[in-house]
Amino acid sequence: MRFTPTTLAGAVLIEPELREDARGHFARTFCEAEFAAAGLERRFPQQNHSYNHVAGTLRGMHFQHAPDTEVKVVRCTRGAIRDVIIDLRRDSSSYLQWEAFELTEENGRQLYVPKGFAHGYVTLTDQSAVSYLVSTPYAPAAEGGVRWNDPAFGIDWKMEVMQISEKDASWPDYRPHEWGLA
Repeated sequence: MRFTPTTLAGAVLIEPELREDARGHFARTFCEAEFAAAGLERRFPQQNHSYNHVAGTLRGMHFQHAPDTEVKVVRCTRGAIRDVIIDLRRDSSSYLQWEAFELTEENGRQLYVPKGFAHGYVTLTDQSAVSYLVSTPYAPAAEGGVRWNDPAFGIDWKMEVMQISEKDASWPDYRPHEWGLA
């Protein structure tokens, strides 16, 4: 695996190193020793999967409040997504900045999302699937989010949102004084 820092402090793009032969290819998507050598979280007690019927489906922007903040390692296993992260850590050099990445079935890229970040994505293709490792089990009482179109961030989703849950559409504007993020 190749680990490339992004412009947001602590976030990392992980690219597979393919081993190809006549059968196809093989690539490691997680290795505890390689994650440790890169200074990344390596305990993931939960793995999640989402399937999306149509392009333009938006999920996010989610995070968990302290003490249940979480690291995510996100990978698109079918189709393509535009994955977006926002740094909500007040003490970070990239506080309130966002960055987007195209994760596809073909490129095999994964995105390492540090604690204290909001995360979401919009699907670029019909019938897409996303899998992600999570460092902290889901804690309903710690669930939080920011609205996908909050003017505090000005995220460019690059496409029209066609599907979004009522909950994700109604997250509040960002209120840093009320939230205890890492």
